[in-house]
Amino acid sequence: MRVLPFPCIRPVPEHASDVAALPYDVFDRAEAAEYVRTRPLSFLNIDRPETQFAPDQDMYAPEVYARAAEMLEQRIEDGTYFSDSNRAYYIYELRMDGHAQTGVVAICSIDEYEDGTIKRHELTREDKERDRIEHMRALGCQTGPIFLTYRDQPVLDIIINAAKESSPIYRFTDDEGVEQIVWEVARTDAVEAIHAMFEHVPCAYIADGHHRTASAVKVAQAMRDEARAAGTLTGKEPFNFFLSVLFPASQLTILPYNRVVADRAGLTVDELLARVREAGFTVDAAPTAVVPSSAGAFGMFTDGRWWQLALGEELASQIADGDPVSALDVSVLQERVLAPVLGIGDVRSDPRISFVGGIRGVDELERRAGAEGVAFSMYATSIDQLLAVADAGLLMPPKSTWFEPKLRSGLFIHRIARS
Repeated sequence: MRVLPFPCIRPVPEHASDVAALPYDVFDRAEAAEYVRTRPLSFLNIDRPETQFAPDQDMYAPEVYARAAEMLEQRIEDGTYFSDSNRAYYIYELRMDGHAQTGVVAICSIDEYEDGTIKRHELTREDKERDRIEHMRALGCQTGPIFLTYRDQPVLDIIINAAKESSPIYRFTDDEGVEQIVWEVARTDAVEAIHAMFEHVPCAYIADGHHRTASAVKVAQAMRDEARAAGTLTGKEPFNFFLSVLFPASQLTILPYNRVVADRAGLTVDELLARVREAGFTVDAAPTAVVPSSAGAFGMFTDGRWWQLALGEELASQIADGDPVSALDVSVLQERVLAPVLGIGDVRSDPRISFVGGIRGVDELERRAGAEGVAFSMYATSIDQLLAVADAGLLMPPKSTWFEPKLRSGLFIHRIARS
């Protein structure tokens, strides 16, 4: 793989903790506005520039993206950020609840995304792509790193661990209790060693950030066309690469992505239970909230009560004979219950369904389901399942994985053009 060092726009150390922000898409509009109200340096101000306008402002208007570009340049001018001219890698470690994962911040090839060396497992939505496309064009920068993973490479681990022997450039614990540690790797021999080792990595997988990747690719395609028309295209331009953090697969933690349906589709509780049994599940009343401990087990909450669901023998046999996607718990639930029983045909667009990352717990499921809804607690998709689906060239259902901890935005910025 082509995994390259790059000159980075990044915060000065004393402002790193103020700048670092959760990804733009974990907030709704009201949450984003409230979050930045007391955090003027948070990168979320730039990532969600509609927060700088009245609530009724069209958040996709040109002036909103222009404001994002203005704020970034202001932060460079006032010394919050600086342009590090070193073509460097960065080692980025996140520690949460006794778990640590260590990745390499670099830029990866657009061509390798297009030829399948960097593999995807989800579809994207054009409206969500369009937002990040306009954001990138206005700033002339990629600001949200793509979360990539690769099968473990022990020698690369040794090189990365050696780089961590130096003093970090950033070290802080954020508002969510995640410790963030960053080392810069700029020494020529260390840079060459990392570069050489990634050349032996056959492929990588998008863990999180499909929309950001697709948007970066479309921006690159447009900029290539412009450069080609001008006769200046070399293939080495910054826009030919996208900002990434690459982690070994064994270090990643995937949490469940639970489901809540707003109503029982006109069914009584007894009718719902009967339909779920007809779909091939065993159904048993549970005295407390159900947090599944294995694949093929589900919790269902409705009308103030929890139920334990499990695959019946016939259903389990059918799933075992299927492809890697049909074996996913999220697929089983969708195909056997959500669509035929509760009428949720397209989870990407149906307003009756919502999704709750496992980090929020079962209390949030109960709250959202209320008296009339139905909540489902899931067992997490495994990293091996994700890799198998991507290797098969297949796509997972939407909202199949929830990775924790989340990468922070604002610590690393890759300039692709002058805004």
